[in-house]
Order: sequence, then structure tokens, then C-alpha cells
Amino acid sequence: MSDASPHAMDDRWRQSHLGRLLGEAMRRFDARVLQLMTASDQVPLALANLAARDKVGAAHIHLTRHLPLAGARLTELARMAGMTKQAMGDLVDQCEAWGLVARQPDPLDARARRIVFTPTGLDWLAAFRAALTQAEAEFRAAVGDDVATVVALGLEAYAR
Repeated sequence: MSDASPHAMDDRWRQSHLGRLLGEAMRRFDARVLQLMTASDQVPLALANLAARDKVGAAHIHLTRHLPLAGARLTELARMAGMTKQAMGDLVDQCEAWGLVARQPDPLDARARRIVFTPTGLDWLAAFRAALTQAEAEFRAAVGDDVATVVALGLEAYAR
């Protein structure tokens, strides 16, 4: 048992551990991607306005990151994004109302539905790709190519 009282302990570790740094970096990166998307000519004006008013957030980025071009069932999409089926269903409902995605019959199972990008959703996806490319370039410029490469390799190895 330690003699130090909890108040005298150094708790800086809570602000600087790897998990917190990864989370903060991801939030900053996603915020920059959304900011770039609001200024993109590829994003329909109505969606750019929603993003500019903070109506589009990290959850919408999860959908954009994880929905395959061929589409996916809701349960598959939720699993890929690390979300509950209910949360993903709510997100898909919202994105469907915005015209980004549509529900279509699943050719392999008449009872199931597949979530697919609409033409507007594909424009959104193209803007997302361009924003990611720019945000990654900004990251490289901020930390240098060598550090950015090591970070990318380390995160890729860790995520597997």
C-alpha cells in the first residue's frame, strides 16, 4: 500500500496515455475531414449546410467508412462499424432521409434488405475520399513524412 494520498499522486498519465491520444487524434482528424467536406463542391449543398451546422458527425463518418460499394445488410454494417444494430438503424434512417443511402432488396434473401449508396451518396463518398487525402497530407506536413509513415505502420499493425 502506498503512503501517498490520492490527492498527492501525479495523475498526468490520465491525460497522456496512448488510448486518450488515439481518441483525441481521431476526433481531430474526423473533424478536419468534415470541415473539408463542407467546403467541397462534390457535396450537395444541403448536406454541406448540415455539416457546417454540426448536424453531420462522427457517426456519419462511420457509415461512410464502412459501407461497401456493393452494399451491406444492416447487421453487417453495424458489426463493421462497431455499433449496435439499433444505433446503425437510426443512422441509416437519417442518411436515407438525406438521400445518401437507400434500402434495396437483398438478391440472396428476399426477406433481407441491403443498404447501398445512392448517386448523391457516391458524391458524398468522393468528397470523403478527397477530404481524407487532404487531411492525411496535412498530418504528414505537421509531423513529417518519417513520423507519419511510422505512425501509419504502427496503427496498421496494432489494428490487426
